[in-house]
Parts: sequence; C-alpha cells; structure tokens
Amino acid sequence: MSKKIATVITDMFEDSEYSEPAKAFQEAGHTVVTIEKEKGKKITGKNKEVEVTIDESIDSVNPNDYDALFIPGGFSPDQLRADDRFVQFAKAFMDESKPVFAICHGPQLLITAKSLDGRDATGYTSIKVDLENAGVNFRDEEVVVCGEQLVTSRTPKDIPAFNREALKLLNK
Repeated sequence: MSKKIATVITDMFEDSEYSEPAKAFQEAGHTVVTIEKEKGKKITGKNKEVEVTIDESIDSVNPNDYDALFIPGGFSPDQLRADDRFVQFAKAFMDESKPVFAICHGPQLLITAKSLDGRDATGYTSIKVDLENAGVNFRDEEVVVCGEQLVTSRTPKDIPAFNREALKLLNK
C-alpha cells in the first residue's frame, strides 16, 4: 500500500541523505512530498549535488494528511527547528505514533519538539550529548529502530540500513 511521506527540508541538507532515501521510497511506490517555508522554492544540498523544488509550504500542510515523516540531515534540521511551525509539525507525528525517519542531524528537530525522552535513537556524533540531554538512550549503531515508529541513523554510510528499516515500517 502506497504511503504519503512528508519531508521537511531546507537549504544545506545533506545531499545523499535526502536523495537516496527519497529514491528508495519512490521506487517502493510511496509518495515523497517536500515541505519548506515556501512552495515552489528551489533548495540546494550542502554539497551542491542535489537541487529540490519544494512541493508544499509548511502553512498549507496538515500532519493528518501524511502517513510518515522524513527528516534528512545536514544543516537543514537545525534551521527548521528555529521555526515553531516545523517543530509542531514534527511533534504531531511523534505524538500520533506515526513513522518518523531521521538521519544524521535530523533528530535535532525532534529534540526541539521534546519528543525523544525515553526513546532509543542515534544520530551524528556531534549531537550525541544533545540527544542524551533530551532523554534518549543513545546507541552508536548504523540504524536504531524504536518501537514501530522511529528510525534513526548516523551518517551517509548508514543509508542502506536506514532505507531498509524505514521501508519495513512503511510496509506494515
């Protein structure tokens, strides 16, 4: 069954952490919808390898219309967490126990949403202390799956494991 995946993203995202999971999700028959402040805006990855045209504005989306949330890493999540609209959007997925996929710095948005206390997760090494301070049981592993909801990974080299586990949750 095809799922609709909300993807919160802005400039300076980690190119492969968006493009490779998005491709895997689409090849599995799912729809990936990119969400930023401005619909139609063109954003660029920090390595300048990937350009994305935004599908929807944060002001026009409702978490209830999506089956899962995808948060690519890079500098994008840190920028997005400064905007409460994105924080509340991400929090809604966590509160509703919908699947959430966050790689590298992606969990920063979930830290700001105060949605990680007591959960198992991983992330880029530089946010380990932030995750622990948010109440996470930090695990330095290529992919950590917490319950039937949260999939986190550390770096681009973890993408194959990240995609595998995210797709398992989407197919449930």
